[in-house]
Order: sequence, then structure tokens, then C-alpha cells
Amino acid sequence: MLEIKQLTVAVDGREILQDLNLKIGMGETHALFGPNGSGKTTLLMAIMGFPRYQVTKGNVIFRGKDITGLPIDERARLGIGMSFQRPPVVRGVKTRDMLNASLGEKGNKEIIDSLAKRADLSGFLDRDINYGFSGGEIKRSELMQLLAQKPELILLDEPESGVDLVNIALIGKLINELLEKECPMRLRKCTGLIITHTGHILDYVNARTGYVMLDGRIVCEGDPHEMLVTIKEKGYEECAKCVR
Repeated sequence: MLEIKQLTVAVDGREILQDLNLKIGMGETHALFGPNGSGKTTLLMAIMGFPRYQVTKGNVIFRGKDITGLPIDERARLGIGMSFQRPPVVRGVKTRDMLNASLGEKGNKEIIDSLAKRADLSGFLDRDINYGFSGGEIKRSELMQLLAQKPELILLDEPESGVDLVNIALIGKLINELLEKECPMRLRKCTGLIITHTGHILDYVNARTGYVMLDGRIVCEGDPHEMLVTIKEKGYEECAKCVR
């Protein structure tokens, strides 16, 4: 589904990612760990095609197609969707209108009402996007929009950030629905890459492979739950020692 080859990315002239390689198979969910400032969000932004994140070397391959030079809207149409760590407030655009846009020709009141009910946001459809929403409500709204969009590759930037314990279980449920976790892997059409700083989301969403990113490089790969135990007990300093 996704292959990153020797990816080097600069932001405002400063190199953030260096010679990064990554491969995610169809239907798989992978988790990316790393301290703040290590380059995790930069990777997602580069995959999504935000122009500030300039690819100076390497390639982004999606479903066998090199998309390195494509703009954001074309990548979205190809089937890539993203949930942001800190989504913006959009004044003047109702949540219902965004869902209609995400659904396209499939949009109708019954589908929108069903999506809102599943995300526990039925009372938010006629409110401006994210305006006055709590952290958990914003994250649920983002996932509701992705459920409408139905992308084949989902990029999730710290879905548990700013979310209380009441909301995180529902957020995990929505992510599992997005990633078709109820289906055997060979039947899944959706693939996920989850950035997590705390690892709390992995209590609700199972990931097959984990990575640790330090200073713009992926330094190790393995079982995400084993990695998380080490990180919780000894911190990312242990990962740096292991690399050295």
C-alpha cells in the first residue's frame, strides 16, 4: 500500500527527515513512536503532500504509483486521508457540509445522521467545524470525516492527544472501524500509520509493526507493544543507546 524510499524532507530550508525507508502492506496497521521534535509529523505531512514539507530526495509510492510530486487534493482523491494532531477551527463551514463534501455523490441525510450517531456527535452537525469543541470532540469529528471519505491509507497523528479516558475508548472504536479490524487482514482494503507519543491508543487499536524515530531517522523496527514497554520503562534514551 505504501512505500517510502530514501526520503529526505526539509522544512523552511532545514532538513528534518534523512534517508527514511518504510513499507506498509495492504490491510496492515503500523505505529510510529518518537520523542517530540523527532520528525514524526513531518513524515505524515510529506506523505500527504503539504507544500511546506519539501522532498529533497527519495520517493513516496502509494499502491505502486510514485506520488512524490502530486498536490494534496490529488493524493486525497487517490485514497489517502489524514487526522491531524491539532485540527484548525473552520468558521463559516458547518460540520454537516464537510461530511457532505467528504461523501460526494453518496451524501444524504440518513448516512450523515448515522455517522454522527456512531461518533456521538449528533448535536454538532450544524455547528462550525471544531468551533467550541473539546479535544475529544475534535478528534471524533476528524474520524467521522474520515469514515465519510473512506480512504485506503489513513494517517493518524497522535489520535489520543488531548483526549480524556472517556473519549479514548470511542476513538479507538472509530479507528478500528476505519481500519476494518473486524475483517481478516487478507480482506481489508484499509491500511493505517499511527503516530503515538504515549502509546495509549494501542490499548484499543492493535498494530502489527512499530518503529522508533529519532532525529529524523527510523532507528529500529519490531513488535510495537514490546517497544512501548521499553520506552515506558527506560525512555527514548534507551533507544538511542541501542542504536549507538
